[in-house]
Amino acid sequence: MKKLMVLLSVLFFTATAYAQNTYKAIIKDAKTNSNLSGATVKIQEINVGTSSDTNGQIILNNIPDGKQLIRFSFKGYQTRIDTLIFPLVQSVPAIILLQQEETDEELEEVIISATRSSRTIDNIPTRVEVIAGEELDEKGNMKPGDIRMLLAESTGIQTQQTSATSGNSSIRIQGLDGKYTQLIRDGFPLYSGFSGGLGLLQIAPLDLQQVEVIKGSSSTLYGGGAIAGLVNLVSKKPAEERQLNLLLNGTSALGLDVSGFYAQKFEKIGATVYAAYNHGTAYDPSDIGLTAIPKFDRFTLNPKLFFYLTEGTTISAGLNTTIEKRMGGDLEYIRGNGSAEHSYFEKNKTGRYSTQVELDHKLSDREKFIFRNSVSYYDRSIALPDYLFSGKQLSTYTEVDYSRNGEQADWVAGLNILTDRFKEDQQNNNALRSYNYNTVGGFVQNTWNATEKFSIESGIRADYHNEYGFFFLPKISGLWKINEHFSTRLGGGLGYKAPSVFTEDAERIQFKNVLPIDVANTKAERSYGANYDINYGTALFEDKLGLSINQMFFYTRINNPILLSPFAGTHLQYVQPKGNLDTKGMETNVKITYSDFKLFIGYTLADVNQHTESTSTAYPLVSKHRLNNVLMYELEDQWKIGLEAYYFSKQKLNDGSIGKSYWTTGLMAEKLWEGFSIFVNFENFSNTRQTKFDTIYTGTITSPVFRDIYAPVDGFVVNGGIKLKL
Repeated sequence: MKKLMVLLSVLFFTATAYAQNTYKAIIKDAKTNSNLSGATVKIQEINVGTSSDTNGQIILNNIPDGKQLIRFSFKGYQTRIDTLIFPLVQSVPAIILLQQEETDEELEEVIISATRSSRTIDNIPTRVEVIAGEELDEKGNMKPGDIRMLLAESTGIQTQQTSATSGNSSIRIQGLDGKYTQLIRDGFPLYSGFSGGLGLLQIAPLDLQQVEVIKGSSSTLYGGGAIAGLVNLVSKKPAEERQLNLLLNGTSALGLDVSGFYAQKFEKIGATVYAAYNHGTAYDPSDIGLTAIPKFDRFTLNPKLFFYLTEGTTISAGLNTTIEKRMGGDLEYIRGNGSAEHSYFEKNKTGRYSTQVELDHKLSDREKFIFRNSVSYYDRSIALPDYLFSGKQLSTYTEVDYSRNGEQADWVAGLNILTDRFKEDQQNNNALRSYNYNTVGGFVQNTWNATEKFSIESGIRADYHNEYGFFFLPKISGLWKINEHFSTRLGGGLGYKAPSVFTEDAERIQFKNVLPIDVANTKAERSYGANYDINYGTALFEDKLGLSINQMFFYTRINNPILLSPFAGTHLQYVQPKGNLDTKGMETNVKITYSDFKLFIGYTLADVNQHTESTSTAYPLVSKHRLNNVLMYELEDQWKIGLEAYYFSKQKLNDGSIGKSYWTTGLMAEKLWEGFSIFVNFENFSNTRQTKFDTIYTGTITSPVFRDIYAPVDGFVVNGGIKLKL
């Protein structure tokens, strides 16, 4: 009996020892290769840590099997986070090289959610760009009421204004129409179809933690619509330390933004609340009698509750509410001086209401289950003289997914159901544009660490659409960390888009005379695309100068895209001629840091062409060449000063003419104190306006026919205000 007990004890302790691992490393200065004494090393998930000895060595014991995030930090040096899978293949101490602080550390610590992963941005095979932290805060100073500026100033992204007088806008990634970009919030698709028309104008940045942008096909995870790319808006979550942020902003065009955000986590419950009022005054800097900025009033309230049932189980429930009245057109009419001569207007009334519920449950240290559900109701009317378009959209999204972090690979699999019903209000005898779409889909994604330097992310998705049938969507991406300075990614996948009347072309004419889509004779648009990029980062001149470069090449092709074309009389119909739409080009991003200065340079080449049978034409409203330049001076906790300049090359317009090339400039300054700051922003101080070098309409002011808006119409506008952190 004693022998049996001894044998069982040996087996028990042997198994325990096998499940626990030891990690050894030597911490060195990346430039001098000298050992760093006193560097902190911590395994984040299990809260185990130590400091390096006089030889830079560390030893960590009792590390469980599986994926672990290991954080290396040292005062004056850039924080580094590595993802390692235990047990390790090699037993010799790892050499960890830390860069000095001149290089930017912010992106190293960002966890990406758009890829449904818990990995840091440097360890994801899919290329993701993140706007977070100070950059998100600085962009918010420039336009606190919406996210147009935040996105438009990123390389490869253009916000396309679709209404000359009301300011309606959509996102274009790599030159493709806004309908091919999917905008989601915390994983919920809340801004598609009819509800996407004013989406950019009704989302403010104050309650956002970060914005994640994936360029190229993302349909494998998120289904139809993510052909050009995906924008994921990540909301702030409560922490034990209370957040109470207030913002007051005014503009020289008599605009006003008042907003507040509160968040706090208690023992078993947490809450976030965002509330805002945004006001615009009718503004016509060109003295042409039409509004460049419309008159509008918008109220927003977004409360959310978090219930921490156990250490591994959280339930959150939120409500997003936006109510807005927006009117542009003849300035005299809007001021109440309407007459036979001054009678043109464009009125938009919107009500946006959506609920989100999420259950996040940890099955084990490696496994997690998530349930999501949202219900969205959107009510919008567009009124012109003698014309009214209105309708209601009710959509729901339900998803369950399971994820597992293994020793060599991470898995995520899920099922979702998307319903989208639009019902147009009957205004006349014309055929209604109503539809009722239902999509059922399933997906599986695997991220595999082939070696310490090479990882692959692959996935497949199968969707069934009640009108357009079955879709099979594979994707694959690879990340190779060549050395401490170079890394490269290659990825691609398939996508699709179910046709809808809600496109930029139809929005531009307020859907007037647009016929319903002939579903029986129309196919879904299908795409394939690929991205390749290479990254380089280093420190020069005895680490005084930081340099990082990202060079990306892209190609996307959409087969049989639907086009809005003239039909009988004044009507327009969607047709699908044989052919394709493709975009190819490159993006270059350069970041240089020196002392308290940061210089960002971005260049986009987008060659977008429409191929129809034997003809090929340039796609309208695309700047083939675009240049972004931003110089920032930041004195920590004291000053932020930014100077920016953007160049847009000539664009082909829908009427066949060519728009002029132009530059825009801006200057932002913020003075910070403990608990509050004041800011001022001189937007477009070069006063670039389309009305200075081109027309925006033909005909009379009573019945204008608007041309494409490809340059700013509001010109030089100053805004400034105060931010409080209580």
